[in-house]
Amino acid sequence: MNDWSTGIQNAICYIEENILDDLNINDIAAKAYVSSFHFQRIFNVLCGFTVGEYIRNRRLTLAAQELSSTDQKIIDIALKYGYDSPDSFTRAFTKFHGISPSAAKKQDVFLNAFAPLRIKLTLEGGTMLEYKIVEKAAFTIMGRTRTFQYNVAYAQIPQFWLEHMNDGGSDIVCGMYGICLDSNEDGFEYVIADNYLPHQEVPEGYITRTIPAGFWAVFPCHGALPKALQDVNTKIWNEWLPNCKNYKLAGNYNIEMYMPPCENPEENYSEIWVPVEKI
Repeated sequence: MNDWSTGIQNAICYIEENILDDLNINDIAAKAYVSSFHFQRIFNVLCGFTVGEYIRNRRLTLAAQELSSTDQKIIDIALKYGYDSPDSFTRAFTKFHGISPSAAKKQDVFLNAFAPLRIKLTLEGGTMLEYKIVEKAAFTIMGRTRTFQYNVAYAQIPQFWLEHMNDGGSDIVCGMYGICLDSNEDGFEYVIADNYLPHQEVPEGYITRTIPAGFWAVFPCHGALPKALQDVNTKIWNEWLPNCKNYKLAGNYNIEMYMPPCENPEENYSEIWVPVEKI
């Protein structure tokens, strides 16, 4: 993707320049030239925390600096950094710094500092990552859905699959796909799904969604799940995307495709489908 590192740095600079304002994830993502859906997923994989956590940690860092170096009232600083009440500010501040805002006003106390991110180009990669670009017609899926926050998705989505399989859900949807859809500041929708046929009845608690026609970058994953899939997913955002010059991300969704499990988990095969369009 052209100017990938520049785009991410632009988004970070935009956050820093507007840290006291009501930041909107769509505006932030636009600075990186991608949708908010893709930006939040990529940011979390690359940085290890969500965009919301980054903003909150930066605000609490700056608030502590002001508390310890000025005579401003706690309530004024709380409002300045986006907290509706002194109580909510005190809870967040104490959790982050380990001391209360009033204690931070005293001398000789330790405070935590969360520095602004800076993009640095480093020599990475050198590993093989197979992929192919394919064009697919639109298709409709039926499945069971749940919303996940970005920072816990890697841990909680496998639990969602286990729950689905153990409570008889596999009799309705065997789980050909795991689909990430839509996005907001709190998380994304994940669907355990199969292909939907028009004559099928949609059971209570299940939904249908239509995936648009388009081009996809398809990445094969070999090995035990979920690790094999999560490792490839991380490489896509860390290595493939920053070096992709002919395609850019498209659509607010991406898909995991699963083949029936093998007796030996290391022989399992799955794929990650990422929607793309030509630059």
